[in-house]
Amino acid sequence: MSASLADQPQSLAIALGANLPSAAGVPRQTLITLRPQLEQLLISWGRAASAEMRCSWSPLLETAPVGGPPGQPLYCNAVVLCAGVQRSASEAAALQLLTELHQLERCFGRDRDKELPWGPRTLDLDLLFWGEWRLDHPQLVLPHPRLHLRQFVLEPLLAAMQRSVDWCPESDLQQ
Repeated sequence: MSASLADQPQSLAIALGANLPSAAGVPRQTLITLRPQLEQLLISWGRAASAEMRCSWSPLLETAPVGGPPGQPLYCNAVVLCAGVQRSASEAAALQLLTELHQLERCFGRDRDKELPWGPRTLDLDLLFWGEWRLDHPQLVLPHPRLHLRQFVLEPLLAAMQRSVDWCPESDLQQ
């Protein structure tokens, strides 16, 4: 990516998922409660005024677990697509966002040290892509290497892309 493109506002996408209750309640309520906190985090991290960054949210989608231990509860999934990210793409910025997403997961009760791979969780936040920028780091690969294989991510991502980038009423989020 040329320097001029790197300095242009970018879009990024984050996948959200949960299949265990958190302090906020059942997984559906967790994702609804998370929304304003995640948007504020993205505005702060992205160095944008709230009017400059526009987030489009998919509807919530219930899906069967993929991989992991058998007998898990259904997941509640969504994607938020944010346009107008003012921050320049860099490894340091991406890793900072990942750290802040993991902190938000901990606020909702997730303990990555104690869970099984692809096991149940109170909240999972995955950075899917940041514009066309690519990163191959031990902690983060962008775009997400399994994005194209996950219907539970692709369906809500498409829905978020089809929606207006304006704020969706909370009633839409609950559909």
